[in-house]
Parts: sequence; structure tokens; C-alpha cells
Amino acid sequence: MDLPPLVDPAPELTDAELRRYARHLTVPEIGEEGQRRLKNARVLCVGAGGLGSPALLYLAAAGVGTLGIVDDDVVDSSNLQRQVIHGEAALGASKTTSAAARIADLNPLVRVVGHRERLTAANARRILAGYDLVLDGSDNFGTRYLVSDACELGGVPHVWGSILRFDGQYSVFWGAHGPTYRDLYPVPPAPGTVPNCAEAGVLGVLPGLLGTAMAVEAVKLVTGIGTTMLGRVATYDALSARWWEIPLAPTPGRPPVRTLQDDTGAPSCAAPAPARPAGEETDEELPTVTAPQLAELLAARERGEAQFELLDVREPYEARLAAVPGARLVPLARFESGEALAEIDPGHRVLLHCKAGGRSERALRLLRAAGHADAAHLEGGVLAWIEQVDPAQRPY
Repeated sequence: MDLPPLVDPAPELTDAELRRYARHLTVPEIGEEGQRRLKNARVLCVGAGGLGSPALLYLAAAGVGTLGIVDDDVVDSSNLQRQVIHGEAALGASKTTSAAARIADLNPLVRVVGHRERLTAANARRILAGYDLVLDGSDNFGTRYLVSDACELGGVPHVWGSILRFDGQYSVFWGAHGPTYRDLYPVPPAPGTVPNCAEAGVLGVLPGLLGTAMAVEAVKLVTGIGTTMLGRVATYDALSARWWEIPLAPTPGRPPVRTLQDDTGAPSCAAPAPARPAGEETDEELPTVTAPQLAELLAARERGEAQFELLDVREPYEARLAAVPGARLVPLARFESGEALAEIDPGHRVLLHCKAGGRSERALRLLRAAGHADAAHLEGGVLAWIEQVDPAQRPY
């Protein structure tokens, strides 16, 4: 959809800016006026991770005058495979601080506003206030719905992207002129049905492609050039190198957003999950144990006061990085093939764990569907174990 420029032009460009943005100024569709609009723009990026990294770098290089960054995380070595705004020197630092330093080095003419906090219903309207445009590079459904709702309430457009393994999606949402994220996905998927990037993985170069595409949409919206992705959703499959595009319209009769709330959608980097295979439980709340409870159970088993089998459904390389003592490695694929189900005595109690809880929940559903009633899984997975019981295994 063709839209008018989102931002008025700044009064003028300095000589330094004329030199820096010379290649923009010679593009007729942008020119000096478009560059002045970029200079006057205030763009908020939710997440300084895989998608936020390239988006922030290119928007800073393009001369967006003010870039806000919302992120409460710190830089970890596992981020560096795809989060190219950060480096080795930033390990352990907050992502907002790391990103701001990189942007300052790339373009000191850009003002960076760091919001080192998690976006919530309580702070969303305060954080979004004053920004012309929001880029959503978050990796969980709850934040995506929150960004969409806050933008709808504030009358602000937002550019959304998501990635998982080899697949990516992006679009533009703007309730005043077209659909929102809730028109694409009306409700969050059930918790535990969709893996996140930490569990499913992501091709490291993929967020570079999608994040850059998001930055392109931001520049188009700010300057009013071209046809935006509003009303369209693009999907990319890196393995086949193919793009698909589907139209998207506002849902007839969808009530407008009136308040903000913290949704509890499952963490994910991609679209909602497909329906469960026939025979799997859908509505029953699955039994869990907390990390401290598991520690007590393991101690009791060591004393001969408890009997159960603890199964780690992660991949072998993950068990090399961090582990719960006393667990036997049985990757999820063996549950899905049925091989592991045939080996487990239905009369024995079984506890399962993975990295964060998604895969162990999937294995638990399969186990219970096969008739193993006395089974549960570790709430929060190895990450919870490290946080609550064994911090010496950080980072993982």
C-alpha cells in the first residue's frame, strides 16, 4: 500500500550529513528531503537480537535521527552466530549498551535511547510514546501481541519479522490503515506447542536477510516512497531460495484494542504451530517438577529413598555444554519415532527435561499417550536448573 511520508523533514542537513549521505541524496526518490525526513524520524526497535541487529545497523547507517532500543537481555556467546551488532568485547554487557556503542561507532550523528527493560503492559505505552514507528524483532508471542496492541492504541505503524531454522516472515501492520498482527494470528498458540530459536535453531545468516528487509520497510514508511508491505505478508524459505507473498486484510468485526495485557503465548521465533498429531493430549495441564524439587528428588534417589528415571531429550552436543546430573540422554527424535517409547517400562516413574521445557513437554505428551501415566517434566528445563540450582554451569 502506498502511504504518505510518516515524518516531516528536519530543517536542514549539515555539511557532514551531506557528505555522509551523498549516495542517498543522488537517489531521486529519497533526495535531500527524504534524508531530512530520516534525520527527523524516531524509530523504536523491540529487541537487539537477530532481527534487531541488522535493522538497527542499517537504520543507523541510513541516518535515522533517533533509534530507541528495548531489550533486557545481556550478550551471550551463543548470540554471536547471528546477532551481528554485538561482538566478543560485549559478552556479559547489556544488549542495549552494546548496540548503542556499535551504532555510535557506525554513525555518531544518530541519537540512541536505550530502554533496558522488558516490554510489558505496564510500560509499553510509556516506552512507545514519542516514536513514529516501531520495529518488532522480539522472539516470543506475548511481546508480539503486546507491540501490536500498543501500536494500535497509539496509532503507530509497526514492522514485524520472525525467523526459525530456515524460514522467515515479515510484514507491516497499522490499524489506522490496514491489518494488525492480531489479524494474522488472532490468538497465541498453546504454551509448549512451538519451539523457540534456542531449541529449534536458526540459520545464522537468515536474520540478516529478514532484518534488512524490515529496515527497508522502515525507510519507505518514513520517507513515503514505494509500496509498503501493509496488507501483505512475505515468507522466505532459505533452503529453496523462494519467496511467497499472501494478502492480509483486517478481520471483519474484530473489536478494537482498548487495553493492554501481558499475553502468555508460547515463546517462539516463528509462526504458530500446526495442530497436534491425532492421539496427543491437548487440553490437560501436564505435570511438572521445579528445579529445586528435582534436586530434592535426585538427592532422595541417591539415598535410595526414591525411584525414577530422568531422561534428557536434548541433542548430544547440548548435553556436553550443560547437564542435570544423573540424566540419561534420549533425544526427542527417538520419542517421535516411537523407539524410546518401546524401551521405557510403563510401571516406572519417568521425569523428562530439555533446555527450556518445550521439547520435554512434547516428549511427555507422547509418553502419556502411549500409556505411561507416572511421568512429568522439568519446568523451565536446564535453564531453570542452572538458574535455581547449579549456577556454576553458566553460561548455557
